[in-house]
Amino acid sequence: MKRKKRIPLNALIGIAIVGLIVAAALVSLVWTPHDPLRINFGSRLKLPGGAFPLGTDEFGRDELSRLMAGAATSVWIATLTVGFSIVMGSIVGVLTGFLRGWTDRIVMAFNNALLAFPGLLLALGLLAVVGANQYGIVLALGLAYTPSVTRIVRGTVLSLREKEFIESSRVLGNSELYTMVRHVLPNCTAPLTVLATSMFGWVILAESALSFLGLGVPPPAPTWGNMLASARPFMAQASYLSILPGLCIALTLLGINLLGDAVRDWLDPRMKGVQ
Repeated sequence: MKRKKRIPLNALIGIAIVGLIVAAALVSLVWTPHDPLRINFGSRLKLPGGAFPLGTDEFGRDELSRLMAGAATSVWIATLTVGFSIVMGSIVGVLTGFLRGWTDRIVMAFNNALLAFPGLLLALGLLAVVGANQYGIVLALGLAYTPSVTRIVRGTVLSLREKEFIESSRVLGNSELYTMVRHVLPNCTAPLTVLATSMFGWVILAESALSFLGLGVPPPAPTWGNMLASARPFMAQASYLSILPGLCIALTLLGINLLGDAVRDWLDPRMKGVQ
């Protein structure tokens, strides 16, 4: 009798955490307990409880509402950034890996030079040029993480280009473009899926760091990073202001890492049959 394959515990925990964050982000688009931007000096620095389950900040704004709105900002920026990096990196990686030649050498030399820079440092430099705003962050982080995608895709394509089914496509008279789109790119799906899952966590952490440094989404729009930054003067008086956004970042990264590990194990042929 064939045994049913159980979903690993780490996958369940990762799905639950990521699902909760995404659900909070989606709900915040249509409803929050209070207006996350409304200033109410009569309710400033209220402890959690009553009408404000997670307390209020130094301007009397509801902390729960701002955390929900911050989740929406982080998820949206991470989604756009990962999508941009995956598309751009896949195009460059497939072209350079499949066509080879001088184009491959020149592009990969430039790509390796970009990889020598830490992603956050490169994003800081790009933000100084494009400006600190939501779509500036997407462009800066997207360009910073594209070289990693390019390298992964190129390596996968190099292992595929000499396979029998690629040679069969050429023998049938298919163009190089058709072969790349129809046969090469779909076989890059597995490593791209694992990489995209990991990148989602990287982007959320990088966006929070940029916001903490004052180079993220400009106030008063709430993000977890700028909420942490604004909470620094009140750590002794209202420690929850720094604990709550920090906890949100930590839980989100934990959930994404657990989910990414589960996706990697599921897509890895060597893990088939392993309980």
